[in-house]
Amino acid sequence: MSASKADAVVATPTQPPRNDAPAGGSSSHKRPRRRGGPLRLVSPYLMVAPAILGIAFLLFYPVVKNAILAFKNYGRRDFTLGLSGEWIGLDNFKEIFQDSEFWEVLRRSFWFTAINVVSIMVISTLIALMIMKLGKSMRILVLISLVAAWAMPVIAATTVFKWLFRSDNGVVNWLLVQLGFESYDGYTWFAHGGSTMFVIILLIVWQSIPFATLTIYAGLTTVPDEVYESARLDGAGPVRIFRSITFPMLRPIFLLVTSLEVIWIFKCFAQIWAIAGQNGPLNEVSTLPVYAYQIGMQLKRFGMAGAVSTITVVILAAMMVVYFRQLFKQEREAEKA
Repeated sequence: MSASKADAVVATPTQPPRNDAPAGGSSSHKRPRRRGGPLRLVSPYLMVAPAILGIAFLLFYPVVKNAILAFKNYGRRDFTLGLSGEWIGLDNFKEIFQDSEFWEVLRRSFWFTAINVVSIMVISTLIALMIMKLGKSMRILVLISLVAAWAMPVIAATTVFKWLFRSDNGVVNWLLVQLGFESYDGYTWFAHGGSTMFVIILLIVWQSIPFATLTIYAGLTTVPDEVYESARLDGAGPVRIFRSITFPMLRPIFLLVTSLEVIWIFKCFAQIWAIAGQNGPLNEVSTLPVYAYQIGMQLKRFGMAGAVSTITVVILAAMMVVYFRQLFKQEREAEKA
């Protein structure tokens, strides 16, 4: 080999062989697999067990005991002596269904619930839409006011409303007289069933609006602004936008709020009893929960009260079935879309 060629040769160092594993091959360093055991299998159930036991004790146990009580003749003597009562089958239910007062209370419960729910949903929807149009400062002020009204205890709010509608120095009577309605000077709101029911409905609507409004407002914030802009460019007005865009997109939220309000109002007790329970026309404004309380605590017919309460639970359960059917129907429609 010539010197020129030798100078052109560059010596390369020998590289050690690579031990890369082939693609798809297994590495020599594997993560240790977690060993499954009985404790690992049951640990999720152990974590939710306290909540399930609490619900079973606080909800299902009273419901079952109340249902059993509905089939017994259980009165003052049995309660005082700690007796179990006499099993009489369906006699309590037969007596209730033959009582005309029960059917009057049942009808009142349904239209009372309907008026409240419709009023709450309409007013709450309008307030939520108004909040969307407000500036930041006013929006925060309105939201704080709603939360403050929602946080007020039931009995405290009821006491305030009783003060407002007092016959001697109530603000409502004074305001109506100042507006020219002289007939309301010294008017006794809690002496008649119709006026008392009006105050109760006004109170319940006022207490329920914050939850419904905040929930609907939270749903409205999720609707993209581009959808509204496209609808306005196409010439759609506010009513058409709500009917064709807002309501269809927020239908699950409206269904949820409506169902919860129906349940809460149908089993409403504290407001009715606090306003009309003492020296008020209670028999003219009572609903099923109040009627059951009257039979049980005043007449000491606990078996009959248990039967009325069981009927109330069955009605509420039927309402929940309707709600879940609508919910599952919407989920199926969403999956098909």
